Amino acid sequence: MTDAGMGGSTGGDIQAEEARSAESDRRGFMRRVFLAGGATAFTAMGGAGAIAFADDSTTATASPSADDSASPSPSASSTRGSGGGTLGAQTITEDFYGLTTDGRQLDDLFTVHSQGVDTGPVVAAAQAFLAGLTATQKTATQFTVHSTEWRLWSNLDPGEFKRQGVSLADLTDDQNALGTALMKAALSADGLETTEKIRRLNKAAGELVGKSDVFNDELFYWTVMGTPSATEPWGFQFDGHHLVVNYFVLGDQVVMSPCFWGSEPTSLEIDGETVSVCQEEVEASLAFVQSLTAAQQTTAIISATKADEDMKAGAFADNAVQAYAGIRATALTTSQKRKLLAVAEAFVNRGKADVAKARMAEIRAHLDDTYAAWIGGTGDDDPFYLRLHSPVVWIEVDCQAAGPLGGAYGKTRADGPSQKHIHSVVRTPNGNDYGRELLRQHYLTSPHHR
Repeated sequence: MTDAGMGGSTGGDIQAEEARSAESDRRGFMRRVFLAGGATAFTAMGGAGAIAFADDSTTATASPSADDSASPSPSASSTRGSGGGTLGAQTITEDFYGLTTDGRQLDDLFTVHSQGVDTGPVVAAAQAFLAGLTATQKTATQFTVHSTEWRLWSNLDPGEFKRQGVSLADLTDDQNALGTALMKAALSADGLETTEKIRRLNKAAGELVGKSDVFNDELFYWTVMGTPSATEPWGFQFDGHHLVVNYFVLGDQVVMSPCFWGSEPTSLEIDGETVSVCQEEVEASLAFVQSLTAAQQTTAIISATKADEDMKAGAFADNAVQAYAGIRATALTTSQKRKLLAVAEAFVNRGKADVAKARMAEIRAHLDDTYAAWIGGTGDDDPFYLRLHSPVVWIEVDCQAAGPLGGAYGKTRADGPSQKHIHSVVRTPNGNDYGRELLRQHYLTSPHHR
């Protein structure tokens, strides 16, 4: 960890060149993803997408070139314009629209109203974090609230995907303490412990495979969108390998999505201690599917064959279109519904108690329209995929084949998926990922924005 702030001895020309290089790397990575054809994100959207990256203050357009093709709009017409409207330039394949079942957003799901969440501590912690940065660091870290940067998150390691903002490695001990305080203000004790374990396992596995330059506990990046405020919209993003937290704040409302939680491996002995993570979601998922009768499992299990990866709405799949599948909650007993909700709680409870309470109330209100789809076996050690999907929540728990850290636990991709490599994503469908629907309504209804 460095003892000086980022850029303290770096000249303006060098900084500009590094920024241009980082942007070029990011553009190159995105094109590779688009053209690979295997990325679920773009399969769901129907094709590859042209891309242009823009400064917050500019509106960019993407022009097809020899290696770019235009991205389609969602597959059906909308009941209104794309989420976000004219609030900012959206330049990642297409304007932000949000995850839907058929390309049409459902209206009136999310409104600007009092939720009673105490956002004072997270506002104060974010203000202190920004105040602790150098001018150069702050310029690299702070974006407008409607910035495209919200959407530039990835679970990939920093060797594969170049990020903006400041990493933990860029910060002094005092600055990192301010960052930790911000995370503590936003997350529950369980949520904070989960983030720390993911980073700790990432470092240990990186050392075991000899790649600690990219797999470690420091290459996780902070960005802040907007200006932390008790009344105006703002938020932050914490982004790194297997760990992404998007946190939007508007008054006493919080939207904590998309969030990505994962690890490879999910358990490892470190300094004589067994460190495990992502167990809550695995245990809750298995408890749910094992509570189903044989007839119910026939409906819930959409495939008995588990692929190496089954995730549908990971990074860069903001506009994924996915129909409901599996078993509907109306076909469940009261006890089974509780087990279904326990899967959601495993993730939602990583936020502060009042945030989690408001979120679970939202999820329960749409329980009858919630579907659970399962892929794979149902045994305690079987690799599986579970998706919970309703108008207001999307959760995927995916056991995957070994990736770049497979050597840390003696596995290769050829061995197939296992519970030792977990990817999970939590989203808010119908346009409210990143709090975008609340942001849209705020700009439409607040007198000072008219």
